[in-house]
Amino acid sequence: MLANVVSGALWGINAFRVDVEVDVAHGLPQLNIVGLPDKAVRESQERVRAAIKNSGLSIPSRRITINLAPADIRKEGAAFDLPIALGVLACLGVFPVESLEGWMVAGELALDGAIKPVRGALPLAAACRDLALKGFILPAANASEAAVAESVDIIGVHDLAQVIRFLNGVEGIAPAAAADFEAQRQGMANGVDLNDVKGQEHVKRALEVSAAGGHNLIMIGPPGSGETMRVGLVSSTVPANAHAARSFRDFPVMDSLGMSVTLQAA
Repeated sequence: MLANVVSGALWGINAFRVDVEVDVAHGLPQLNIVGLPDKAVRESQERVRAAIKNSGLSIPSRRITINLAPADIRKEGAAFDLPIALGVLACLGVFPVESLEGWMVAGELALDGAIKPVRGALPLAAACRDLALKGFILPAANASEAAVAESVDIIGVHDLAQVIRFLNGVEGIAPAAAADFEAQRQGMANGVDLNDVKGQEHVKRALEVSAAGGHNLIMIGPPGSGETMRVGLVSSTVPANAHAARSFRDFPVMDSLGMSVTLQAA
């Protein structure tokens, strides 16, 4: 039997569609992953087996082939654990294959079936929206971050068993709400304005020019000289961005990709 699960992978700070194609057939028992997987993806077969077993299910002795398409682009990371597991379970009849239609899926599996957060949740959610899919199933820890991508249902899940119940229609899960970015922006300044900083007018001028024009800026100095504090106060000098622009310029991209696209202190 064949099942297809839509997932995604990162390309820089953007994401592209990856189809996780799973075929379960009679033959010598083995599980093969093809489609240029890296070591973390190849190791997913052990996490998937353990997570399924510890969720009260089992994988029969079958020949399982998993293809990550497009096959000519290297796939990295553990975010394919959940789509691989769901593809296998769909082929085994644990839930209808049709229930996966229209959903993008990503998530790392722990051995006990828990679903761990992944990197790139926001770009993946944006790709899901651009593909006109109906929703994105991902770790609950990433849900509020991914919910910034509007016009797509973000379903945060805690473990494999919960996803199975959701796909079987046994358990309903309300779409996640977006994080409160305005509260975070106000919290960064903590009631202090950049104008309250005394001296170093050339530094403040550089920060203002950088913020106004969207220019890169690096500040170098010994610990305790105030670089990080001044960068944090820049938010008090600029108006709040539109929701879509703010979502890609604040912490979601930093949290997702482990990098910063905003002003930094070094």
